[in-house]
Amino acid sequence: MTERLNKGLIDFGVLFEPTNLSAYNHLRIPVQDEWGVLMRRDASLAKKERIAPEDLWDKPLILSRQQKEGGALSVWLKQDFSKLNIVATYSLLYNGSLMVDEGMGYALCLNHIINPTGESNLCFRPLFPKLSIGLYVVWKKYQSLNKASEKFLAQLKELIE
Repeated sequence: MTERLNKGLIDFGVLFEPTNLSAYNHLRIPVQDEWGVLMRRDASLAKKERIAPEDLWDKPLILSRQQKEGGALSVWLKQDFSKLNIVATYSLLYNGSLMVDEGMGYALCLNHIINPTGESNLCFRPLFPKLSIGLYVVWKKYQSLNKASEKFLAQLKELIE
């Protein structure tokens, strides 16, 4: 996202905490998203209402490529990534959800990106203790915005206020 912003290929992006905002103007979105586990409805952990770190220590995990050792998720897990059974990574959660649906493992992800309701084979369970993340809409500092982008930004500011 930041690469595309920096190259001028897109006007706006959404970044998750923690992130370096020094190169961008930004608006904090006044909601937080919650980390959890995307899994098949027939998975052993699907019976639980919430997922604790130790529930995942021996499970095949599918993580976002953006997760780093020492990050919030790593700290929450209370384990070094090298000690976990990480079987795959995803750059788009949709791809991760396909791996989960095929039975490859459990995807650690944010809620509200994939909708596992209705006839979906998947379900989402939140982490406990709860792990939330803030979101920012960002745009490059000192960049001239076209009229459509200016209108979008004005409406976004109005909605947030």
